[in-house]
Amino acid sequence: MTTFSSSTCDIPDTGDLPRHVAIIMDGNGRWARRRYLPRFAGHRRGVETVRNSVKYCLERGIPYLTLFAFSSENWRRPREEVTLLMQLFVRALQQEVSRLDSNGVRLCVVGDLSRFDAELQLLIHESQRKTAANNKLTLTIAANYGGRWDILQAVNRMAGEQPDKRGEWSEADLAPYLAMSYAPEPDLFIRTGGEQRVSNFLLWQLAYAEFYFTATLWPEFDAQAFDAAIASYRLRERRFGRTSEQLIADPHPSAEASALTEAVDSGRPVELRINA
Repeated sequence: MTTFSSSTCDIPDTGDLPRHVAIIMDGNGRWARRRYLPRFAGHRRGVETVRNSVKYCLERGIPYLTLFAFSSENWRRPREEVTLLMQLFVRALQQEVSRLDSNGVRLCVVGDLSRFDAELQLLIHESQRKTAANNKLTLTIAANYGGRWDILQAVNRMAGEQPDKRGEWSEADLAPYLAMSYAPEPDLFIRTGGEQRVSNFLLWQLAYAEFYFTATLWPEFDAQAFDAAIASYRLRERRFGRTSEQLIADPHPSAEASALTEAVDSGRPVELRINA
């Protein structure tokens, strides 16, 4: 299995295109309300935007796309809306997985799936199994997911499997237990709908992501809107703790330099070698 480095321990390679885009798909209800439609009509229209976003990433060679579909806090919504959302999730899996598979898309669903009914859990597992060998795009759907839940479940699993290292755990020890250990950290985080917060989404993984907020409602987030987000990303200077001068002088520092930076940041003793 591929191991991805941490942006707080190493300096990742970057390019004009983000390798991993994570999106909070906000604004479905408001889109519907402005058209005097029930909120569910907005969620249904939002599925079309998901389909178009997958197509966008495939066409532009973005290999990882993560979408926040249902948070661990969304159970607080009206019971009727939650029920309809679960039905929509089932219908989307039934209708879309074959299309994803034929286009080389691997589907992953992360979150506490135990709260979903047996039918939905079975559909999720079958969909992931069917698309597991695909490698053009990894599409992750975060469902009943919360960033704090993710960190806590990772710590609990690590503590259970590595009790002998208690008190000496590192990021490298924790990383395999995080829900998205199979993907690099997001380079670009997008939130539609005008709100400017992360809402308990990928709290660990967004440490060095570039943030892009747009007032565009999710059902209206088309290819032009996606292009605007990518254009904004391309203007960012991704320093990962360094200065602009360092970035210009040495955009890809050696492994030794990265290790030295990590040691200094963590407060560990540093041995300096001076060649006479």
